[in-house]
Amino acid sequence: MGRIRSARAGAGGGKLRALRKNRLAMTGGVIAAVFILVALLAPLVAPYDPARPDFANALAAPGWSHWLGTDDLGRDQLSRVVYGARASMQVGVLAVVLAFVVGVPLGLLAGYYGKFTDSVVSRLTDTMLAFPFLVLAVGLAAVLGPSLTNATIAIGISQIPAVIRITRAETLRLRHVDYVAAAVANGGGDTTVLFRHILPNATSALTVQATVGIPAAIIGEALLSFLGLGVQPPDASLGVMLSGAQSFLAPAPWMAVFPGLAVVAATLAFNLLGDGLRDVLDPRGATR
Repeated sequence: MGRIRSARAGAGGGKLRALRKNRLAMTGGVIAAVFILVALLAPLVAPYDPARPDFANALAAPGWSHWLGTDDLGRDQLSRVVYGARASMQVGVLAVVLAFVVGVPLGLLAGYYGKFTDSVVSRLTDTMLAFPFLVLAVGLAAVLGPSLTNATIAIGISQIPAVIRITRAETLRLRHVDYVAAAVANGGGDTTVLFRHILPNATSALTVQATVGIPAAIIGEALLSFLGLGVQPPDASLGVMLSGAQSFLAPAPWMAVFPGLAVVAATLAFNLLGDGLRDVLDPRGATR
């Protein structure tokens, strides 16, 4: 047992060193960490109340008083970007958690038991995958009603099929390996085999999927808020800011530039981190 633990620790250290050598992945990880910290510390980071208008400073250009300028109501753009990043991170994390809570058990059951269970889950997954991710999210949000909570639920449900497919594929691969067969031969029940032997060894692929799902959720939240199906004004959201900037692109381009850059930076950061994790944790996927 000691040798096994030492081997696992050595393998983990090797993966961490390989990840550190990937400059793009580390850059993405640092930017993602900054976004997460900003989201957590938004009340301390934002210099102004993001919803408080100041008509005397409406459409003020970026300067010392307002580093990113103000919008048509005089609200500080930096404060609104900070709180918009908070909404994006909230949706990104919670939507992925929802997708995993529902998708991982279904993928485990489909891959392990096969036959009827696999057929039912696969048909359900195929039906949901018939709709593009954003189209399905918009449709669900329209049915549930406009709010940040409903947008999170809609995006989480839309990501469930991808989680099911990844979990099912990993379960199909792992259920035939020697240590799973040994566990079954030693009298291990289905629950023990699934949650002690298969699921822990599928975490690498699922971790990569999570880092891919978060930027997709961030884009989904921005789109839903842009269409009026997510965060509702006067609350701050990157999508709401982009929607409000449409009429002021010529006189105040900063109203669109800075929230747009925030969306690009957040999605790019998590995608770079996800690519690096895929190369380190799931080398089979990196060569597909």
